[in-house]
Amino acid sequence: MPDQDKTNRHFRTACEDRDILREVPQTPQTCSSAYALAFDDAEFLLRDELRPVRLQLELLKPEIVFAEEGVDSTVVVFGGARIPAPGSKPVRTDNPALIKSLQDKSHYYEEARAFARLVSQYSLDHGGRDWVICSGGGPGVMEAANRGADDVGAKSIGLNIVLPHEQAPNPYVTPALSLQFHYFAIRKMQFLMRAKALTVFPGGFGTLDETFETLTLIQTGRIAPMPVLLFGENFWRRIIDFDALAAEGTIAADDLKLFSFVETGAQGWDAIKQFYGL
Repeated sequence: MPDQDKTNRHFRTACEDRDILREVPQTPQTCSSAYALAFDDAEFLLRDELRPVRLQLELLKPEIVFAEEGVDSTVVVFGGARIPAPGSKPVRTDNPALIKSLQDKSHYYEEARAFARLVSQYSLDHGGRDWVICSGGGPGVMEAANRGADDVGAKSIGLNIVLPHEQAPNPYVTPALSLQFHYFAIRKMQFLMRAKALTVFPGGFGTLDETFETLTLIQTGRIAPMPVLLFGENFWRRIIDFDALAAEGTIAADDLKLFSFVETGAQGWDAIKQFYGL
């Protein structure tokens, strides 16, 4: 492991001390968990009392990775893990009606892929540090986004989280930018800390959670305004009555301007370019 300290060292590195201890004689004392270096003791780091430390590490690790890999800004793509590529059978259901419903949405896979190609080509043409595609790292729409970046030879990010299902990164995520999270809250922070736009394709609870959290942060001024693009107006208006929220007074009429509807990848990229005057 390279020495990251740029100053002259007067002490051995943590790696050096760790390696020294791995060569000490095996005695009851040295075999005790109490003797292990705290940072090299997995069981210690996993204790409930160490949760604040783990939260800090999970926030810090992506910051270091993005800096080392040259990622300055991102375009985030949210969407359902169950939406299949055209010609593929949806997973995790044998219900014919649900299979047809999901297959009917497979065009969103293609639009997410086309959108990511457009964004990623622009990123490459301007140095590759900005406008980097970032997805949740899983299958479905997330896979399509990373695949679109891969189509043009651009890097892309996958922010996975440990789940009983969909936990393996899709094969199109750039390996050096494939991160795994334990804490949903830290993962959601990382989605937005560099985001220049949020694009949302049809999806389930996770997609809705991340979308409405972003809209809340923009609404309350906690983050700067950015394009929030909902792909598939018919889908979104069917599952959420945005106008009713305004009519009931639970949101302001102007809050309906925090997002817009688009249908195609080209329309989505045009909306982002118009917002930023590209």
